[in-house]
Amino acid sequence: MSSVFILVFAVSCFVIAYLFYGRYIAKRLGIDANRQTPAHALKDGVDYVPAKAPVLLGHHFASIAGAAPIIGPITAAVFGWLPVLLWIIFGSIFMGAVHDFSAIIASVRHQGRSIGEVIEVEIGHKGKQLFLIFAWSTLVLVIASFTILVVKTFVQTPAVGTSSILFIFLAILFGLSIYRSGAPLGLATLIGIALLLGCVYLGIKYPLVFSSDTASFTRVWTYIILVYIFLASVTPVWILLQPRDYLNSFLLYILLIGALVGLIIKNPTVQFPAFIAFTDPQLGFIFPILFVTVACGAISGFHSLVSSGTTAKQLNSEKDARLIGYGGMLIESLLAVIALVTVIILLPKDAKTLANPITIFANGVGSFTASLGISEYAGVRFAALAISAFALTSLDTATRLGRFAFQEFFKSDQKTFLNNRYSATFLTILPAAILALTGSYQPIWPIFGTANQLLAALALLAMSVWLSKKSTRNHFLRYPMIIMFVVTVSALVVLIYTKMSELWQIVRDRPDVSAYEIASAFILALIALLLFIVSIVLVHEAYKSLKKIRT
Repeated sequence: MSSVFILVFAVSCFVIAYLFYGRYIAKRLGIDANRQTPAHALKDGVDYVPAKAPVLLGHHFASIAGAAPIIGPITAAVFGWLPVLLWIIFGSIFMGAVHDFSAIIASVRHQGRSIGEVIEVEIGHKGKQLFLIFAWSTLVLVIASFTILVVKTFVQTPAVGTSSILFIFLAILFGLSIYRSGAPLGLATLIGIALLLGCVYLGIKYPLVFSSDTASFTRVWTYIILVYIFLASVTPVWILLQPRDYLNSFLLYILLIGALVGLIIKNPTVQFPAFIAFTDPQLGFIFPILFVTVACGAISGFHSLVSSGTTAKQLNSEKDARLIGYGGMLIESLLAVIALVTVIILLPKDAKTLANPITIFANGVGSFTASLGISEYAGVRFAALAISAFALTSLDTATRLGRFAFQEFFKSDQKTFLNNRYSATFLTILPAAILALTGSYQPIWPIFGTANQLLAALALLAMSVWLSKKSTRNHFLRYPMIIMFVVTVSALVVLIYTKMSELWQIVRDRPDVSAYEIASAFILALIALLLFIVSIVLVHEAYKSLKKIRT
């Protein structure tokens, strides 16, 4: 099987879907370019800031992409590449992209409120509180997983650590030049991209190594990342979040184009089997585990939090939502396809690199770009930087959204410790830090994937109720919602049993286990049980709301 054929098939499906199904969804949602968006109506210079479509696409894409569309497909490839490919393509077209696009519009029509607040309006206050618990728990898992993966990449590829730190300062300068000095966007972008490539060069030239001891090196980077995401999540979006995400998008555009062109020129043959087995000793049965393992490559509830938490507050015009929401998800799914192609080409000859999916992806991209005359050494480090930059973006966006959810849950007329943005951020990071300090993302990933896609089902549920109240046909949201509920609730039942068994085994058979491992196992078991209970109760609340509409 030719790898180019797989890519051409995927790209063709995505282009056709954007042109036709994306346009159909826009009509169903009643997109109106003349309707004033919250970014203008509620402009405050902190969270509500109108952004041009390319800038906002960069922010949105950088926030939703992260490392998940790479880790998920690579991990799920144990079932064979064909079922993973089909789920990425059809899941993203009919579920993921529709979910993201609709979440932006639902938020815009509710004054830029989060999906939790949309649920409060459409389902009730109890429904909102339940959703906020669910969303906050999911975001804790996002923060923990991505912190571990970013730190592992910085330790394994020190050049990426140097480039990432330099890039943060570059983004701040870019934001100041655009929003405070009035620099033209085009000129500032060209200079920013040139300096960005300079950061890559300096990283390769001066790799950052704190210690020769890997454990100490890892611990130092973990603390640095946790402090960084705290600071990044409490600062105004125009200072760091928006400009860095915009520049980040060019990193991934270059990465995608380089990998695509390199793959086409090299055209390696895929010898990896299209289908392997219905079960895997570590992951379990293909249903429902395949779907939640691929995670963000096909559909992601985290995207609804980004769409309603930051993107909707920056949307300049409703007509931009199709490009940013539907198009942004399809671009992410293309990244997932490239990640899948990478692993099915490299696996037969170099299975040991699978220890870190980001590393295997970077190695694959480096080998592809070598066919363009680019040094494989430089290509590997550039790919690692691009993915780490996106994981960092997802990290501080997730922390900001976790802070929003925490503050909304404890919202009151008076300022208290629990609704203060600094304490809310700290209390969001704390449980994630405990999980991150274990240093292993594998125990977290299955629960993250399940919670993430169940969150998508809940967001689709909220938007279905919203359209039902407007007497608008909602089949394009309702059917994906039902499918995702069946898949994710099934996976959650399996995971609750697994995590409870693991926790009991740790307590019973491992007296020498560390406090971090015990705390991590307890937190994961508790989150899995909490998510299951909250989701069932929330579905019941939505059902009562729909019953009132019909009567």
